[in-house]
Amino acid sequence: MLTRNLGRSGLRVSLVGLGCNNFGGRIDLEATRKVVDAAIEHGITLFDTADIYGNRGGSEAALGEVLGARRKQIVLATKFGMNMDEEGLKKGGSRAYIMNAVEDSLRRLRTDWIDLYQIHRPDPLTPIDETLRTLEDLIRQGKVRYIGCSNLPSWQVADAHWTAKTHGIEGFASCQDEYSLLVRGAEKELIPAARYFGMGLLPYFPLANGLLTGKYRRNQPMPEGARMTREAQRAGEVLTEENWRKTEKLAAFCEKHGKTLVELAFSWLAAQPVVSSVIAGATRPEQIAANVKAAEWKLSAEELAEIDQITA
Repeated sequence: MLTRNLGRSGLRVSLVGLGCNNFGGRIDLEATRKVVDAAIEHGITLFDTADIYGNRGGSEAALGEVLGARRKQIVLATKFGMNMDEEGLKKGGSRAYIMNAVEDSLRRLRTDWIDLYQIHRPDPLTPIDETLRTLEDLIRQGKVRYIGCSNLPSWQVADAHWTAKTHGIEGFASCQDEYSLLVRGAEKELIPAARYFGMGLLPYFPLANGLLTGKYRRNQPMPEGARMTREAQRAGEVLTEENWRKTEKLAAFCEKHGKTLVELAFSWLAAQPVVSSVIAGATRPEQIAANVKAAEWKLSAEELAEIDQITA
């Protein structure tokens, strides 16, 4: 498995990362163990979870239980900021909340440190300098090694960078956002900002919620048990006429080259210099093997230009 630096930081991460959002919820502990075993066996080092995943804490707890002594072999990333209670009191990026949230995550993950601690979404009620100063304290305490952000608009990414630089404290090494062949909005502002500030991009939903797996067909029954079969609203957002048209053209491109849509989706992201690791979830070990293999196609400049003609 190839590795890359997380932006300009010294942290090395596997080109394909494991999204752990299915742990503690969609799949049980034994299935989680099989997926984690397969990920480590195939050279995946970046494991990305969040305190909210798995019905509030379930993903972190499951990951902590199955990793055991292998914790030291991986880059463990988690997030804070989403609602962790029904009242909406346990959330955000305030000092008061973060200091409690990190202890809860460390306990569930059964570890003394978090390699990459990320704010999951913007907190309009807390100044970014308060969040960054708190994260700096956690770095100094040895509880966190690198920090990142997720779902922040580009102007907030820029604000966070200059706030950290002005105060001489650690800034975000990475940013997460949705990015795929069918969702390229990040290219307008976020990716130029990440590139300029030396941040690594960790794209999620690389398969466009499953549309780029090839298992969905226009005017055909929805596959049983699939994400968009269960989530009608999401299906309505993704299964648009424009996305069907692009997907069908991409499928034809893949057929011409003897490849699959999954291989194209991963390898196209891997070809983007700003991408440090492609975050993809899995519920079965065979999906791990497929994801790792999918990132191996080396696309030429001509092929990338042809893809842009279809999707940009």
